[in-house]
Amino acid sequence: MGMLKEFKDFAMRGNVVDMAVGIIIGGAFGKIVSSFVADVIMPPIGLLIGGVDFTDLKLTLKEAVIDAAGAVTTEAVTINYGNFIQTAIDFIIIAFAIFMMIKAMNSMKKKEEAAPAAPPAPTKEETLLTEIRDLLKK
Repeated sequence: MGMLKEFKDFAMRGNVVDMAVGIIIGGAFGKIVSSFVADVIMPPIGLLIGGVDFTDLKLTLKEAVIDAAGAVTTEAVTINYGNFIQTAIDFIIIAFAIFMMIKAMNSMKKKEEAAPAAPPAPTKEETLLTEIRDLLKK
């Protein structure tokens, strides 16, 4: 029973829960970026270079074998470099977004650190000594 309690304490710690939330949001963000690249960025780029769909770009190493009836007996062997280009662009966009987020967080931390701390209030002894000094001046 001790191990179960230990696991519960571990799982309910703030940083584990924060990490889980970050992973879930990161996965969703990755899907959004993939859709953005595939559906918004790549079509105009493909149109600019002659109507190319990047997912169709591939290097065929071995052609498919088709029998007399027209059925494919052996699939073609291809290197799908168009998918790789699209995935690389996904990665670059995600990496840039994370970089910008971390840069913003660091600048906020610097602003917090740069703000001067208020001087501490004088202790009772200091206040009493100040009053004595003022009385002696009179």
